[in-house]
Amino acid sequence: MAEEFVTTKDGVEIFFKDWGPRDAQTIVFHHGWPLSADDWDNQMLYFLSKGYRVVAHDRRGHGRSSQVSYGADMDHYASDASAVVEHLDLRNTIHIGHSTGGGEVARYVARYGQPQGRVAKAILVSSVPPIMLKTHDNPEGEPLEVFNGYREALAANRAQFYIDVPTGPFYGYNRPGAKISQGIINNWWRQGMMGSAQAHYDGIKAFSETNQTDDLKEIRVPTLVTQGSDDQIVPYKDASLLQAKLIRNSKLKIYDGYPHGMLTVHADVINPDLLAFIRE
Repeated sequence: MAEEFVTTKDGVEIFFKDWGPRDAQTIVFHHGWPLSADDWDNQMLYFLSKGYRVVAHDRRGHGRSSQVSYGADMDHYASDASAVVEHLDLRNTIHIGHSTGGGEVARYVARYGQPQGRVAKAILVSSVPPIMLKTHDNPEGEPLEVFNGYREALAANRAQFYIDVPTGPFYGYNRPGAKISQGIINNWWRQGMMGSAQAHYDGIKAFSETNQTDDLKEIRVPTLVTQGSDDQIVPYKDASLLQAKLIRNSKLKIYDGYPHGMLTVHADVINPDLLAFIRE
């Protein structure tokens, strides 16, 4: 097992974990906003136990990566992911992205993974593409005021905001009868507070306003698109249904009643489903 850094072309140190046998097929994980590679601990241990090599990195400005004041956009996110993949010379890889990480996967696969012949399959989980913001071409999206509310809450009291999100909509803990885990809430807060307030603030624009329609259209590798029907962060009718429509070689799976953070609270169901797709 290893924990290392790679330095990007623009001088940013990107932290990554690299576990498992060097000769095994590799699964690369891309985390959501404002978290870190640690959000994938459950999946990394699960797939490690199945014989895979597993790699996850902290996005720039997040977790243990450099807290730089530039590059909080999908272009840099994808380029940084590629820097990790190229540094390790990974091939025949599976790329799995959650939320903002799904946008990162879409751009990485379209611009780097496919052209370089390094990617075998992709999985988008509760992901933000094609675009979250309400626009003339996306009338069902979220109004700008919603994302401005995120910015205002983060700037006013980031520590409290990072308690409110996981305690409320992220894991569906605001639903009647929800089984709440304080440990999961604390871990979300811990990961968020490790990162840069500026990178997180600027990253709101990246995950909400980036139009990735063309990225999705470019993807040719087999892709699993999956989301919960009770996702209160990224409405599945505006995201996963469109992703599956735009990606030519896609498979769609919607989990009834599952929340945005379903990978954590329903890992026992979802991990075997991801494995089944990978093994197809």
